[in-house]
Amino acid sequence: MQNLAALSRAELIGALLAPVLPKDHPHADHVNDLESAYFGTAAVAIEASDTLLDHKLGVARELLMRDLRAQLSAGPVMNSPQALRDWLRLHCAGLQHEVFIVLFLDAQNRLLSAVEMFRGTLTQTSVYPREIVKSALERNAAAVALAHNHPSGSAEPSRADEFLTQNLKSALALVDVRVLDHFVVAGDQCASFAERGLI
Repeated sequence: MQNLAALSRAELIGALLAPVLPKDHPHADHVNDLESAYFGTAAVAIEASDTLLDHKLGVARELLMRDLRAQLSAGPVMNSPQALRDWLRLHCAGLQHEVFIVLFLDAQNRLLSAVEMFRGTLTQTSVYPREIVKSALERNAAAVALAHNHPSGSAEPSRADEFLTQNLKSALALVDVRVLDHFVVAGDQCASFAERGLI
């Protein structure tokens, strides 16, 4: 499958809007040539409708992720909590394993970078506070927002999640980096530690 992150916005829109004809359609080559001339990319000509749907959904997801990330970079992240939750849900959608994401923020709480730092199994991820502190210092981050997913489907934070959050908060405080929130993502749910008074 194509690396969608490497495509420009215009190429993604072209791929999303490109007509789809079966490879054996008599006009498939002609339409593909026209699309290539107009969008710079060939129209999609594939046989299986499921593959087409997966491709189109992947392109749409990439466009949404870019737009949400631009919103998060434009102003303080916590001023647009819905955009952050939407970005996290899209990032974690369909994952069958846990990931731990750190959003590094500047002094005005604007997004510097979002990094998937650790990857685990279906039920757990090993998180190393030292690596998060090191990454925060490398990026000159003033604050972080943490997130991880629960592929099991429950966004309810576990005791281990609470303990980890307190450990990370203590470790990052030693280098003057604030932990603003920790999100647990499960399907379309996104639980916030700050909203529950756990930070």
